[in-house]
Parts: sequence; structure tokens; C-alpha cells
Amino acid sequence: MTRAILEPVDADIDPRVLRDIYGQFPSGVAAVCALVDGSPVGMAVSSFTSVSVQPPLVSVCIANTSTTWPVLRAGRRLGVSVLGEAHEEACRRLAARTDDRFRGLDLHVSGNGAVLVDGAPAWLDCSVEAEYPAGDHTVVLLRIAGFRIDPRARPLIFHRSGFRQLVER
Repeated sequence: MTRAILEPVDADIDPRVLRDIYGQFPSGVAAVCALVDGSPVGMAVSSFTSVSVQPPLVSVCIANTSTTWPVLRAGRRLGVSVLGEAHEEACRRLAARTDDRFRGLDLHVSGNGAVLVDGAPAWLDCSVEAEYPAGDHTVVLLRIAGFRIDPRARPLIFHRSGFRQLVER
């Protein structure tokens, strides 16, 4: 066995270096959207993860600088759509800082106001369970109230600041 040599981390670590480190871990991408005052509001997140089976909880991490989250969290329910391979352009629009994030997207709205992206491998109808400050982000726990899955759809993968596809072996 060899001894690992690690770079020490100090308070002045370059944020770009940390993003590169975090980018080594591939993740899925999800859209978090709701109907607010009759209009869809939403964003793309790559920090979506399962938390608990009982109760059914998932989490997303939102940058404290987000101007979308304060509006989005006012939605009665939040729709979480796990984005699929066909959603690369949709993901880019949902991540942009523009007013036309939903241009060209086929959307569905649940009876509770959760906005869901058509063609997603999974849909979750959620409510905000709790929010926890975590450095320059907020960890948001979402309680799942309803769901739908499409096992034929394949997820969109985000890795090293780019989109990838799963390859079956």
C-alpha cells in the first residue's frame, strides 16, 4: 500500500479549483419548477439527491445568490423533473438568467401547481419540508407527495461542466 499525498485546503482555496474537484463526480440534472401567480418559475439543479425513504425526502442545494429561489419557494408545490438525454437544451435554458426559461418546453402542471417537464425519466410532486444554511448555499429538503417514472427514458448526466450520456455495457 502506498501513502496518498493530498494538497492541504486553506481558507483561500480558489473556487474554480473546488468546482473542478466537485466536477469529478458525475450527477444527474433536475428541473425544479412551480406555478407562481399563474406563471411557471423554475431552475435547473445538479445537486439533487435522495435523502430518505420513510418519510420520502429528497434534497436540492440552492445558491444563496439565486434570485429564482425566493420566487419559486412561494409555489404551493414544486415539481422535480429528472431531466433526460433529450433535455440538454432545456437544461441550459433553465440554468440561464433569462425570462424565457420555458420557451419550447412541453410542460405539465399538477393539480397542486407543480410544473413538470415532458419526457423526464421521473417526476416528483414535492413540498418544502425544511431549509438549512450551508455556506454559500441552502440545503432544501423536499417531501415527495406524488411521483411518476418512465423506465424507458434515460437520464441526462452532468460531468466536468458538460453533458454526458449513459452507455450500456
